[in-house]
Amino acid sequence: MAKSLRSKWKRKMRAEKRKKNAPKELSRLKSILKTDSDVLMKDVQEIATVVVPKHCEEKTQCVVTDEKDDMKMETDMKRNKKTLLDQNGQYPVWMNQRQRKRLKAKREKGKGKSKAKAVKASKGLAW
Repeated sequence: MAKSLRSKWKRKMRAEKRKKNAPKELSRLKSILKTDSDVLMKDVQEIATVVVPKHCEEKTQCVVTDEKDDMKMETDMKRNKKTLLDQNGQYPVWMNQRQRKRLKAKREKGKGKSKAKAVKASKGLAW
């Protein structure tokens, strides 16, 4: 179950809310545990993920971008833009069955017309 659009949207929004509230939650945890900070911070790091503040992230991003340039991955997957089929004849994961069926019908319809034209041309019919 849980495949409806509403549940997907709710799950997505909950994840975004968690991401947004994570720094506040961590600061609240730290303020509660101020009494013996060194010992308790180690415990907090084991329990919760420690999020780096945004101003520190900006400083580290320039270093990370250099590493990303070295690790570019070449994908061998080629996909036809018209039919959306890959080299193995598979549709993308995000496409549902109804869309696949519609595209397949359109593809089959196109094949039928070209065969009919070929038959008419071989018989010498103009219309």
